[in-house]
Amino acid sequence: MNTPVIGVLALQGDVREHLIALAAADAVARPVRRPEELAEVDGLVLPGGESTTISKLAVLFGVMEPLRARVRDGMPVYGTCAGMIMLADKILDPRSGQETIGGIDMIVRRNAFGRQNESFEAAVDVRGIAGDPVEGVFIRAPWVESVGAGAEVLAEHAGHIVAVRQGNVLATSFHPELTGDHRVHSLFVDMVRANRTAESL
Repeated sequence: MNTPVIGVLALQGDVREHLIALAAADAVARPVRRPEELAEVDGLVLPGGESTTISKLAVLFGVMEPLRARVRDGMPVYGTCAGMIMLADKILDPRSGQETIGGIDMIVRRNAFGRQNESFEAAVDVRGIAGDPVEGVFIRAPWVESVGAGAEVLAEHAGHIVAVRQGNVLATSFHPELTGDHRVHSLFVDMVRANRTAESL
């Protein structure tokens, strides 16, 4: 059984919910805080939270550069909300000192759907996910202003891009880990599994 080991960057945000969703999608899930823990996983989830805080803590814990290197080398990564911001090659309105990991040729706008009290849920059709639309939970969510030629748009809401994939890197504006619907995590686990198989050939 090709069961991948997938980490969740456990510096800030909804780590526990992602660990539960990954386990439900047939992965071995574990928290990752340090470079040596990052080295032991086949893929990584970047959770929602506060992107500026996650960025600064990633530098502080010494995982920012190893993370960038692994993404460049093809490790599958999935980012939700703040995690999407972390995976953008460019942020339209970065906070002072905010860094990204990069990996998707896209420009992201922070808090684009409004502040905390403007959070909402909406049905989102995500390309590559069969069945009913995914229930998207949008909490201070970003949207994607534009994508480059290498990035594939997987979903839009209200005329804005909310899910993108480029190679082994996946990102959503919304939080599927909060809904009990594990199909987006299953898609990511399949990406990690396929990558492991390709690397073993």
